[in-house]
Amino acid sequence: MNALDVEPWTVERFFAWQEDQEERFELVDGVPLMLAGASQRHDMIAVNVIARLSQGLHGKTGRTFTGHHAVRTGPGRIRRPTVGVDCGRPDPNDYLASAPAVIFEVLSRSTRSDDQLRKLEEYQAIPSLRHLVFVDTLDAVATHWHRPAEGEWKRVAIQGPLGAIELDAIAVTLLMEDVYEGVTFD
Repeated sequence: MNALDVEPWTVERFFAWQEDQEERFELVDGVPLMLAGASQRHDMIAVNVIARLSQGLHGKTGRTFTGHHAVRTGPGRIRRPTVGVDCGRPDPNDYLASAPAVIFEVLSRSTRSDDQLRKLEEYQAIPSLRHLVFVDTLDAVATHWHRPAEGEWKRVAIQGPLGAIELDAIAVTLLMEDVYEGVTFD
């Protein structure tokens, strides 16, 4: 059988199949792609972001989610951002964020180009998304894309431990020193 003869998967087929898999996958153009593991530095940053977002959202309507949850970025496309905030209606049986407002991608050496180019474009097409943050693992640097309720995407580079990531759509500010807490660079 030729690979070109394979019918692209639907989102429903993907999630039915994913239930029986131990690894995490994304659906890209109807094809499941396995996600790689993460370095300790990547994981430390992700845990720091999850902890700070969860604290900041306490008593609010948004819910933090991890890379085990997914966002639909287009037809036949399911992505699993490192961390996100869903401000939509909760459904404990769903695998998709219903209204993702914030997405964090912690960059890995192997995925940084794809994350900042292809995924950037896909994520920015999500109508509910207001903040997209790429957090570097090689240095204390974050790139924050934000879109006002009425307006175009704007890019802000945040460098060093004294900076802050202002997530006005969910009324949470993350300090860079908290994002990189316990993280050392070679």
